[in-house]
Amino acid sequence: MECARKFLRIFPRNPQIFMRSIAMTSSSRAKEVIEQLKETNPYYFKYADKIAKMQQTSAEEFLDRIERVMNPIVDGKSQARSYSELLHPKEKLAAEQAELPHKKLTDIMKMELIADKNAEEISQIWIEYHKTKDVLAATLTKAQYETLIGRAKEHPIFLLPLPRSEGFEFILMQFAANSVHFTPLLAYQVHHENAPECLTLVHYTEMQDKGIILMRGEYDTKVLTAQEAQCLANELQMFYYKTDENKLKLLETFTKRPDEFKHMDLIKEVENIQLV
Repeated sequence: MECARKFLRIFPRNPQIFMRSIAMTSSSRAKEVIEQLKETNPYYFKYADKIAKMQQTSAEEFLDRIERVMNPIVDGKSQARSYSELLHPKEKLAAEQAELPHKKLTDIMKMELIADKNAEEISQIWIEYHKTKDVLAATLTKAQYETLIGRAKEHPIFLLPLPRSEGFEFILMQFAANSVHFTPLLAYQVHHENAPECLTLVHYTEMQDKGIILMRGEYDTKVLTAQEAQCLANELQMFYYKTDENKLKLLETFTKRPDEFKHMDLIKEVENIQLV
């Protein structure tokens, strides 16, 4: 499958690593694969602790998942999870999240600070309120939010390329209630529905009668820098807020024709983004 063969930068193949004796124990095989993963995948150490826990919990299952990442093509057939599978990465969890109430603005901010303010004043207060906190903060117009929600219903799951010094790391994102959840694709490949989030964006709608939506993003500083978290938020805006024929086509292809989706087309759309 084309998409499986395209993960070269992130999941470099080494067809020799599994040509050892079939008599090797699962434990020793897993150890050897881990060593190869350390050498070939520049993002391994960001998730090393989480990967180690998975290895200890179920060595056989862990090894199977890693083999599919490291050696996606066997006997001409793809072992890697396809993009079509990523469209339904955690059906049970997605159903549970859909039933969760929207996160409330009152949980993080005193409403009296902005209750009698107009949209411009609210925006200034919101940005100032978060200036000293390790979070992202922004505001959307009501029209932008309506566009976002409309596209989220059509394309609830998507993939974003995050520029790194070594190349690009792919981040899987999923909408649920008034939140957007991001997790590294490598972490998802290993942990599936238990993959930890690296970024969560929440859109608070309590002030929408004044024409403004408040966005707040919390990120895992062990995985992302502030600039990288902002980059992902910017990419979300590029694909879900704005009207661009090429980007809308990528959303459509990923959702409706995932086997035709090519990650190099996605990289091309965002390759001019710079982390500053």
